[in-house]
Amino acid sequence: MAKIVFSKQEKEVLIHKLQRYFSAELDRDLGQFEADFLLDFIAGDIGAFFYNRGLQDAQALIVEKMESVADAIYEIEQPTDLSR
Repeated sequence: MAKIVFSKQEKEVLIHKLQRYFSAELDRDLGQFEADFLLDFIAGDIGAFFYNRGLQDAQALIVEKMESVADAIYEIEQPTDLSR
């Protein structure tokens, strides 16, 4: 997996969300510097878990859609003298 890299704008939004969370839920101030390091930790050490879960969800959806396509193909099959 490639390293997770956020654009400057994405990083600003994520840092702000971390700061708001710490303030609202933990009653703690999280400075810009600390929030930036925390975000880097989350992206680097924890991000792979979320990434892999997203891949698993995508794979399950693809399997489900492929089964639907296979059923649709079976429904339009024309009868012949040969059996399956």
